[in-house]
Amino acid sequence: MAEVVNLKASMNATNEVPPNSSKGTGTLTATYDTTSKKLSWKGSYSDLTGSATAAHFHSGEPGKNGGVAVPIAPATSPLEGSATLTDAQATDLLAGKWYVNVHTDANKGGEIRGQVTK
Repeated sequence: MAEVVNLKASMNATNEVPPNSSKGTGTLTATYDTTSKKLSWKGSYSDLTGSATAAHFHSGEPGKNGGVAVPIAPATSPLEGSATLTDAQATDLLAGKWYVNVHTDANKGGEIRGQVTK
């Protein structure tokens, strides 16, 4: 049975591991189509310490860092794009084991982060 799952993330510096002092914030909404396996997203952010150098979806549970699952390019706000996921990626995404973050020169490991949830 085909289903489109709505997802969201609220990004801030306190969600980063380790947290940082950035005043940056951001939001992201996404849909995942279980038939086509397509993840589509839109998002925005503001008040970063500098220009974004990268943005990604990562595999990882809250409080833990993980590898890049899907790059978001360009990393400029507003963010928009789509990707076709593998079955393993979809399983982790729908289980709440993905996060999205935005990187800057001042915070190379990530300046703002938000867990992707239903």
